[in-house]
Amino acid sequence: MSEATQQFFAALPARAPEVLRTPISGTLRIDLSDGQRTEHWLVRMRPGTAEVEQGSDAADAIWYCGLDLFDRLVTGRAQALAALFRNESTYTGNVVLFLAFRRFFPAAPGTRDPREVARAHVTRNG
Repeated sequence: MSEATQQFFAALPARAPEVLRTPISGTLRIDLSDGQRTEHWLVRMRPGTAEVEQGSDAADAIWYCGLDLFDRLVTGRAQALAALFRNESTYTGNVVLFLAFRRFFPAAPGTRDPREVARAHVTRNG
């Protein structure tokens, strides 16, 4: 597993108050595979909190993802929903957990908030 992925999981609990603002509760198991072996991560989410541990316990939802893809997700070089639509990963269970969890991923490098772009345009053009 890459250092970026390890840092991502380590930072989840601290980032949860800003990311998990909706009334959501459940456990998402993320199965990361490199083709030879699979690592299992459990993320228990509640409003404002996330607990992370490794294990293959039962969960409300399971996301199967390759290690390479997950590394691209945690560095903003791929989008989780697009990866599902392209069958690069699979998901079963409560989809609301996936929609909440994907907010932890960073935006693509160089992405700017459209509101900032509009403000800059107005400032330049008066």
